[in-house]
Amino acid sequence: MSDFTERIVYKGHLFAIVERKDSVNGHERTLEIARRAPGVRLIIELLDGSLLLTREHRSELGKYDVRLPGGKVYDSLADYLDALAKHKDFSPLIEAAARLEAKEEAGIDDGTFTHIHTSVSGLTVDWDLHYFVVTDVKIGAQALEEHEDIETMRVSKEAAKKMCLDGSISEERSALVLLRYLSRKT
Repeated sequence: MSDFTERIVYKGHLFAIVERKDSVNGHERTLEIARRAPGVRLIIELLDGSLLLTREHRSELGKYDVRLPGGKVYDSLADYLDALAKHKDFSPLIEAAARLEAKEEAGIDDGTFTHIHTSVSGLTVDWDLHYFVVTDVKIGAQALEEHEDIETMRVSKEAAKKMCLDGSISEERSALVLLRYLSRKT
């Protein structure tokens, strides 16, 4: 049985550092946790069986990267921390964020969104990514934010597998979830 209490020791724009006192089987410890609002990622399957991925410039890499479209569930850390404190149900916001990111990054005006997985970072990093498969899509124009440099690309499932394995899709959590999805589909 584990009981814990926590307090925020630092708040930035994207991350809070949380100190958590934890007790498991009578043994106490203090953890330092980096917490960020959750995100969404989209596996967009087109009618011809191909996938819609994005190629975007990533400042942390200093180059362009192939990615699953996606983004944040909350626009501010303060809103996320407030929702956590109030024990709000995030489910409606998560799907709404998926739909918004589909429009902004991939130009998806409508479709069927099915949640397939939540990737949890681990004990000392709290940043969940919620993955959706999007089918029956209607594609329109992207609605990029001013700081985004993103173009869409259609790739075969075989090409997407190769990109996951050769590092072309460098967000490793997304590459693994996409590989798992593709292995079920073939």
